Amino acid sequence: MKRIALALVLSVAFASHADEGMWTYDNFPSQKVAKKYGFTPDKQWLTEAQLSSVRLAGGCSGSFVSPEGLVMTNHHCAHSCIEQLSTKERDFVAQGFYAPTLETEVKCPEIELNQLTGISDVTARIHGATEGLKPGKEFNDKRKAAMAAVEKECAGGDEKLRCDVVELYHGGAYSLYKYKRFQDVRLVFAPELDIAFFGGDPDNFNFPRYDLDVSFIRAWEDGKPAHTEHSFKWSSSGVKEGELSFVSGNPGGTDRELTMAELSYQRDVALPEAIADLAQFRGALTMFTQSSPEHARIGEANLFGVENSFKALKGRFEALVTPALWNQKLERERSLRAKVNGRGTLRKKYGAAWDESAKSIAQFQPRHLEYRYIEGGAGFNSLLYRAARDLVRGTAEL
Repeated sequence: MKRIALALVLSVAFASHADEGMWTYDNFPSQKVAKKYGFTPDKQWLTEAQLSSVRLAGGCSGSFVSPEGLVMTNHHCAHSCIEQLSTKERDFVAQGFYAPTLETEVKCPEIELNQLTGISDVTARIHGATEGLKPGKEFNDKRKAAMAAVEKECAGGDEKLRCDVVELYHGGAYSLYKYKRFQDVRLVFAPELDIAFFGGDPDNFNFPRYDLDVSFIRAWEDGKPAHTEHSFKWSSSGVKEGELSFVSGNPGGTDRELTMAELSYQRDVALPEAIADLAQFRGALTMFTQSSPEHARIGEANLFGVENSFKALKGRFEALVTPALWNQKLERERSLRAKVNGRGTLRKKYGAAWDESAKSIAQFQPRHLEYRYIEGGAGFNSLLYRAARDLVRGTAEL
């Protein structure tokens, strides 16, 4: 799946073993889970989990943990708010923040919370808009127009709603995600950075750090704490080893259906270039943050993001250069192609897909740097540049 607004990931703590699986709320394999683990997540259970989960617009996950709009999330997810509320005189990043009363909670300048309230299948409508068209500019224009029309109808001009058409399976399916928006979000609690980030960057992504990586924010509505009927309940004992556990998060996605041509491009071109750029940028940011306390305060958020991206992409690259994994992917594609080519109707419809993918990559590769540095913003890395690009592209699309 290319992009999922909210997903469930099943993990089981049997001797530190995680049972693989990621699903959207509307496509959860309840019967398979019941057969294997003796627990059946019914519709009510899934709905409760969905409505108790929340995303921070921009990519982080959070959870409603009280009926009064209190949200728990990671420290770095609220870092931009903590940083923006800080001054040279009062550095909440370094010192931490706590609001003992509702009146002392401080509004975050940019954070918005989205609660997923509904999912509906709009595949037929989006596919209908492009029926008979080959991939290209006209196809893409028609697809985008159909998606925009569905989103506009869903929101109906209500500023408290957000509707996104989510593309799954690289266009094989489309879902309409309807969100309730909370645009008044206030900071409640954040520990000081030294305890929130204890262990530092080397520990992050490698094993659970022994720190207090948490922050609390609150959704407000009409001038008072939002009433949230659905929220996760606190456990006094926590999770025990061997217990079945689930994680609800945003965003979630997999790229398992990438062709070998696409994976080759990632391994040989895209990932090495991105990792080299991030390494240089990380070095420059590190020097900047070490040059003064004020530079550290205003540069930490960027440095966290760059370090996380570097580790994530480095891990992908290391996986792709592992012969065992590469050969497994290669055999999987050969097997799938053989099955498709062995059936006349499938061969006629899909048999050329792999070759077309490889052809597209070959055509794109000579211009990939131009695209990456200009359209992707890698050559500017500026909020102002991205805003200007979006204004130009948005105007053109409208």
